[in-house]
Amino acid sequence: MAGQIFEKQQLIRFHHCDPAGIVFFPQYLILFDELLEDWFNEGLGVDFARFVAHERVGTPAARLECDFLAPSKIGDMLTMRLNVQRLGNSSFTLVIEGVCGGQTRIRCLQVRVFAALDRLRGIPIPAELRRKMARFALPDPAAEGQG
Repeated sequence: MAGQIFEKQQLIRFHHCDPAGIVFFPQYLILFDELLEDWFNEGLGVDFARFVAHERVGTPAARLECDFLAPSKIGDMLTMRLNVQRLGNSSFTLVIEGVCGGQTRIRCLQVRVFAALDRLRGIPIPAELRRKMARFALPDPAAEGQG
């Protein structure tokens, strides 16, 4: 059974674009971080600002792998999609896609680490949050063949 997909609409604005009129690639990383915050707030029911500012826990990126498949231009409305590919002890892997008109424009694999911001050390993902994140997990292809 496939996990839930967290989706948000994202209008491509002038400030996202370079002089060629297409999204300047680092802007996608900002859009991905905004999507992550929205996922925490809306998809997981966790106040991301409180999580970072008061609980002093962050989710820094440990790895990014992006495929730029087609250009996006000012005025395009992207559907940003997020799934969890893997949940580790203190890290998790996200698959994020930006789709417009049925065409995948960008796909990014991100490894994020739960970290205590005051110590800059990885910490275990809290059990309740892990349960919420698991709702967005992609099916394990290895497990699908087993019966």
